Amino acid sequence: MTADDTGEALLKQALAGDIPALAALFSQHRDRLKRMVKLRLDRRLQGRVDASDVLQEAYLDLAQRLPEYGREPKFPLYLWMRLVTGQRLAQVHRKHLGAAMRNAELEVSIYQKALPQASTEFLASRLLGHFTSVSQQVVRAEQQIKLQETLNEMEEIDREILALRHFEELSNDEAAQVLEIQPGTASKRYIRALKRLKEAMASIPGMLDE
Repeated sequence: MTADDTGEALLKQALAGDIPALAALFSQHRDRLKRMVKLRLDRRLQGRVDASDVLQEAYLDLAQRLPEYGREPKFPLYLWMRLVTGQRLAQVHRKHLGAAMRNAELEVSIYQKALPQASTEFLASRLLGHFTSVSQQVVRAEQQIKLQETLNEMEEIDREILALRHFEELSNDEAAQVLEIQPGTASKRYIRALKRLKEAMASIPGMLDE
């Protein structure tokens, strides 16, 4: 039995009310969902909110809303789980940062605007990796600022496709569904965004010497 067959079997069992089957499904996708939460968790909440706590609350949401998915499965299961988890993350943002944050529950689309955006600060930080010495930390700060400037100058959809493909590790087809664009368009945008990012990194002194 393939992984897809196993997933389909577990989904049928979960829809029939089998709680262990739902737990097994969630476990299959937990690592991917955790990467998404870490990527999109507002930096101001570091140290106050743990990604695992968000996932725990999201699991309860998924259990409650699974019959809804069973009646009308508009998206592949993982993308639906990602959307529900992202909506829970948006609720966490509103709870800690105020009512002015976007109300993701009002979003009916899987489009990325329904979820908190990945911050350019986090993207730049992950792209740079980690340095050890104090002198390198100073250089790293300067490089991060330049990378953030490049990311901020990109179209929002290009930043998002970098986040989806490079950090969340979604396939091209999955990224296209999230962004509501054709797979060919998603592929072209990803290649273009990567090229621009590499050019920016090559222009930053010391960036490619690490």
